[in-house]
Amino acid sequence: MSESKKARMLELVEKLNNAGRAYYQEAAEIMSNREYDELYDELVDLEKELGITLANSPTVNVGYEVLSELPKERHESPMLSLDKTKEIEELKRFVGNQKALMSWKLDGLTIVLTYRNGELYKAVTRGNGEVGEVITNNAKVFRNIPLKIAYQGELILRGEAVIGYREFERINSEIEDVDARYKNPRNLCSGSVRQLNNEITAKRNVKFYAFSLVQAGDVDFHNSRSFQLNWLKGQGFEVVEFCEVTADTVEAEVIKFSEKIAENDFPSDGLVLIYDDIAYGRSLGRTSKFPRDSFAFKWADELRETRLVEIEWSPSRTGLINPVAIFEPVELEGTTVSRASVHNISIMEELELGVGDQIEVYKANMIIPQIARNLTRSGVKDIPKRCPVCQGPTEIRQVANARALYCMNPECQAKHVKSFALFVSRDALNIEGLSEATLEKFISLGYIREFADIFHLDRYQEEIQTLEGFGEKSYRNLIASTEKARNTTLPRVIYALGIANIGLANAKVICKEFRYDTEAMLKATEEELNEIPGVGQVIAKAFVEYFSSERHVKQFRELLWELVIPKEVQEEKRQIFVGVNFVITGSVEHFANRGEVKELIESLGGKVTGSVTSKTNYLINNDAASTSSKNKKANELGIPIISEEMFLDMVRENAGITAL
Repeated sequence: MSESKKARMLELVEKLNNAGRAYYQEAAEIMSNREYDELYDELVDLEKELGITLANSPTVNVGYEVLSELPKERHESPMLSLDKTKEIEELKRFVGNQKALMSWKLDGLTIVLTYRNGELYKAVTRGNGEVGEVITNNAKVFRNIPLKIAYQGELILRGEAVIGYREFERINSEIEDVDARYKNPRNLCSGSVRQLNNEITAKRNVKFYAFSLVQAGDVDFHNSRSFQLNWLKGQGFEVVEFCEVTADTVEAEVIKFSEKIAENDFPSDGLVLIYDDIAYGRSLGRTSKFPRDSFAFKWADELRETRLVEIEWSPSRTGLINPVAIFEPVELEGTTVSRASVHNISIMEELELGVGDQIEVYKANMIIPQIARNLTRSGVKDIPKRCPVCQGPTEIRQVANARALYCMNPECQAKHVKSFALFVSRDALNIEGLSEATLEKFISLGYIREFADIFHLDRYQEEIQTLEGFGEKSYRNLIASTEKARNTTLPRVIYALGIANIGLANAKVICKEFRYDTEAMLKATEEELNEIPGVGQVIAKAFVEYFSSERHVKQFRELLWELVIPKEVQEEKRQIFVGVNFVITGSVEHFANRGEVKELIESLGGKVTGSVTSKTNYLINNDAASTSSKNKKANELGIPIISEEMFLDMVRENAGITAL
């Protein structure tokens, strides 16, 4: 046994496991999919050659442990990954003399759905293949999942939850902070499907495409997977696009699918083949990692060789400086490309990437430009020690599994540009006419140094009117917009400051808790903030740290002098529910959602929790006869189950509130 080959095997296992862990657990990317596949194939070859497989090798481990607060559940049968190839001849050999189905290999999150008595009973993610997360409530708000079907037996099926490119771009465009934007549709889909609050899932337009029927006991499917998929269509499911192929037609169908890629809105990283003959496929069994009845085909990427001209470093509001590879333009998949994100320094180091190197580029999933490999590998030598915007010092930090570059100057102009862009955004001060490009220009010219300066741009009337793109009319519109923005609310101001992790909803909760008293908010402790429902330790720490800076406090006070904030009318309500714990379940009729019920209870001194315990005083459920787990628990503990109307009667009688 070659010691050098064994050492290489150990190195590959570590690299691949780190990359997989980052991708699946942390939604981070420390190497490209293409590089992962190449290293994986190299590991497979070494295992075959040496005749050994390490216990923690990714070739035998299906996945990683799930790490969310969602309930976990073990799958009745393991959900294995698929063996894969990029060679059409390999597909022909797989099909042999059988008939197979060819379909898209969708790049989203695999979900198992269970229906009982014609209704959606359960939805579970693939997880690590053995154990998944229960996301039933989230699945109910997917755009195209039928909640009720005609079939009354137990139906179990598998499919892929995906978010399309247009929806991905829409959601990212609404996120002001560039650093907080999602890297690709798959990461967005994973985060959307695994939300603890399904109201967020509902806004993300997640779609589900069925690709496999697992169980429907009393239906004759004529031993055909094609029949199964068409039967699922008849039950109201959207199924993944598929066609029947033989060894003779495989190549032509692969070409047809590849020609559709550019038009597809949904992400796909290849194709899947599965034998149509169900019994034949099952008779083949499986390996420890792969089923033998199906095979994945990954696109043979169109590669182009080019020269790396520059690494462009793009600072952001948080100080993260993102590397972007600029290369001599090449034609790829029908379009001209000249730049590709490198994501972080770890990927640069993995590629040994330096300016002047000959590189090969491709489009991941035939869509997103990426670097496939570095042919000359001159080494990373272009990491700036000074921020390209403010010339302040930079520092390389280890963030999770990736190394990234940060600007250490708190006064960095780029940080100001991003902060001001948030400050003038729609949910903050809502000042029209101050795009990020305009802000950058005004900051570089010294017109804006602090937030309050925005309200004194009239000092530079002559200068602004002579700037390119400005004239008397645009200047007057801008001034009118800033004057209009003086009238605002305190939560909008708090959100506009750009305190880490604090959105407009959090700002509203904090302001309300401190009765809109800015002095009390400035003196708030982490403990006080942490006790506010919906705030938590992370937000509490960020809030206190922000206002521990004398500069931030001074900036805040100066800003308040410029603004007109109407006094909030605090409706005095009797605290009739002090010490009373509620749980709310089911649908509501008199409120927009259960969140509004919770808000009312808390305004009256009560507390709302998520589960029924011995400390619960009332369970609010309009369906008192429901056999839900919460109702069962309440009945076991002797806790009253009250309807929404009964709850409102309690409020009217005791709190003196009639407008309900």
